[in-house]
Amino acid sequence: MEIRTVRYDDPDAMKLDGLVQQEYMLRYGDEGDATPMHPTHFDPPNGLYLLAYDEHGEAVASGGWRAQDASPEGHEDGDAEIKRMFVLPAARGRGIARAILAELELSAAAAGRRRMVLETGTKQPEAIALYTSSGYLPVTKFGIYRHEELSRCLGKPLVPPAG
Repeated sequence: MEIRTVRYDDPDAMKLDGLVQQEYMLRYGDEGDATPMHPTHFDPPNGLYLLAYDEHGEAVASGGWRAQDASPEGHEDGDAEIKRMFVLPAARGRGIARAILAELELSAAAAGRRRMVLETGTKQPEAIALYTSSGYLPVTKFGIYRHEELSRCLGKPLVPPAG
């Protein structure tokens, strides 16, 4: 497996984004995640977007973070918000999501972000298990789904890099 930094509008990223949207529709029965996003949201140093490629050069997983600061939607100053964490079903169970998550946390901390946050849903128990086993705890709900009963928001303080 190789993890590469790409732009959010990279063709491989767009392909995986379409697949994660389909999964949201299957699980929640709506149009997918309507959170406004733009490719520039993930441009360093205010974000990062990663793809994992398998031994055949196929993109099998994605994940990114974007800087957020205090807002009426519930973010706090210094937040880094995780978006589009996704692993193709055939590639699950190999630690790819955990590897991407670790890279995202390191890069957000290096960029001066103080807390990693994310929004997921109760119909994604695998995601909740990944995040809670990685030290994420419930935080005040934020974002466009903050009033939805199925929404869960989690966060974790980021540790600045040594030196």
